[in-house]
Amino acid sequence: MAELKLIGGRPSSFVNRVQIALNIKSINYEFLEEKIGSKSELLLKSNPIHKKIPVLIHNDEPICESLIIVEYIDELWTSGPSILPSDPYDRANARFWAAYVDNKWSPLLRDVRTARGDEKLALINQLVGGLVLLEEVFVKSCKGKGFFGGDSIGYLDIALGCFLGWLKAAEKLADVKLLDETKMPRLAGWAERFCSDDAVKDVMPGAEELSEFAKKFLLSPPPQSPWITHLKTSTT
Repeated sequence: MAELKLIGGRPSSFVNRVQIALNIKSINYEFLEEKIGSKSELLLKSNPIHKKIPVLIHNDEPICESLIIVEYIDELWTSGPSILPSDPYDRANARFWAAYVDNKWSPLLRDVRTARGDEKLALINQLVGGLVLLEEVFVKSCKGKGFFGGDSIGYLDIALGCFLGWLKAAEKLADVKLLDETKMPRLAGWAERFCSDDAVKDVMPGAEELSEFAKKFLLSPPPQSPWITHLKTSTT
C-alpha cells in the first residue's frame, strides 16, 4: 500500500496545485480520482469538515486545503527544491498574494463561466484588472528572474499558475483575451514558462479539455451533483 495518496480530480486547479508541489519534490504518490457526481467514503472520512478535494493522505493521516498541503510538502520533504521563500518577508508576501488569488481573483474566474451580458463584462474587466495587478507583483517579486519564486517555481507560482488552464478555457468559452501580452508582457511570459515546466505540463489539463468539461458539466450540470458543486465553489 502506498505511503502517500492524493484524493482529487483532474479538472480541479486546487488538486493540480498539490500535484505540482509533489512533482517539484520528485515524490511518488498514488492518485485516487473522485468520480464525477459522487463523493467517496474515503473523501468524506478524510475531510469531514469541508468534504472537498484535494486531500493528501500521508501514513494514513489526512491533510486538507491545497495551500496547507503545499506547505506541508515543502516543510516535510526538505531534500528537494524549496517552494516557500527562505526570507521571512518574501515568505509573508507570497502568502499574502496567494490569499489574494484564492479569495479575490479566482472567484471571478469561476463566475465568468456562467455569467451573461453586463455581468460577464464586469467580471471580465475585474479579471483583467487583477492580472494587471499581478503583473506588478511579478515584477517586484521575481527579482529579474523567470518566476515569482526566482529561478524556479515557488509558492506564489503554484498558487496562481494552477489556474492558467482554466484561464485559457475561459478565454475560449468567452471568446475574449484575458492574459493580454500587450498589457501584461511579463506575466504572459511567466505563464508560458510555468505551463511548459516539467513539474506542470503533464498535470494541468489544456484549454480544450477544460472547455469541453465546462460545457458538459459546469454550464449544464446534472442535478444533485456534489462533485460539480465542489468545482464551482471550492476555495481549497
